[in-house]
Amino acid sequence: MTNSPSKMTINRRALLIALIVVATLLATVLVGGEVYARHMVSRCISTQFEKELGSKIDVRFGPKPMLITWIDGKVPSVRVTSDDSKFGPAVGMVVHAVFRDIDVSDHGGGVINSSSADVTWSNEGIQETLGGLVSGVSSSASTGLISLKVLGGLAELHVKPQIQNGVVQVETMSAELLGMGLPADLVQGIVDVFTQSLQSYPLGMQPTEIKVTDSGIAVELAGGRTELPSADNNTNNVRC
Repeated sequence: MTNSPSKMTINRRALLIALIVVATLLATVLVGGEVYARHMVSRCISTQFEKELGSKIDVRFGPKPMLITWIDGKVPSVRVTSDDSKFGPAVGMVVHAVFRDIDVSDHGGGVINSSSADVTWSNEGIQETLGGLVSGVSSSASTGLISLKVLGGLAELHVKPQIQNGVVQVETMSAELLGMGLPADLVQGIVDVFTQSLQSYPLGMQPTEIKVTDSGIAVELAGGRTELPSADNNTNNVRC
């Protein structure tokens, strides 16, 4: 005669199965909630930053679960990469930025407590920005100068970007055509566009260092507490 399982054993098995089912359901809910929250927060913040940077961006968040962020509205850090940012008239700027301690409001927007960024602007991007004003751009890390070919390459303009009183200024070092000076209005027009391109930064960031490299310009930015504007299409009253 075989012994049948005791009632206690059966109850334990039933309890174990029930716990496994509950744990599985709970894990499914949490994973699903995290996926949904990550999608919502990422979409909201990406839209806001894309509006400020003027291009598509890649957004990466810190280790904090987005489900908690979606509830409390606090984002410890956001890393943003853009391969074609447009600051003022500038095009072709590559940006690697970190925004820290972000408080997101219920209806989009929020507050960024600090930020930093590395911006590189290639000679090709500089030439594209200046358009028909120049036919070629080169740079030298050893001299700190940017050389701009103008008037079809017959003349050359040398400029030097540097930070003065917290903003970037572009100084004309020389401008010659066959030993003669270039027209003042031509030189000033080029320098003005160049300067505006290096003075227009988003989200309260300001230049702290600028270097001329052999391939263009590198700028370091830093920012303090500033508002993150609400995206125009965030009209569903959904917390980011």
